Amino acid sequence: MPPTPKPGSIAWTDLTVRDAEAIRDFYVRVAGWTAQPLSMGDYSDFVMVSSDGNGVAGVCHARGSNANLPPQWLVYIVVENVDTAAAECTALGGTVVVPPRQMGGGRFCVIRDPAGAVCALFTPPAE
Repeated sequence: MPPTPKPGSIAWTDLTVRDAEAIRDFYVRVAGWTAQPLSMGDYSDFVMVSSDGNGVAGVCHARGSNANLPPQWLVYIVVENVDTAAAECTALGGTVVVPPRQMGGGRFCVIRDPAGAVCALFTPPAE
């Protein structure tokens, strides 16, 4: 099991788009990644895998709670507490795009900073 990422580090990157299959295929050809389906219930998103066999990014469908995410690469920055960080974001003039919620045993949210840049904040599950 990989070590838990430390606060301040980037834990993951993904891209949420309307046609995930087409964009998946684009990055397979352009970046040389392979794609592994990741079941989301009635559809699959994709884990993009580098030539060394490691998952390096995700390509996701803009559906459900992800429907309003902008089509840009989204970095997930590790924070100690997503709820506290989301409140601090708002206090400092940013906005919460996707409110804090559970994901993979941890919690995440998506924020927009005062300049308009979007990122996700993520608190991994406790060890």
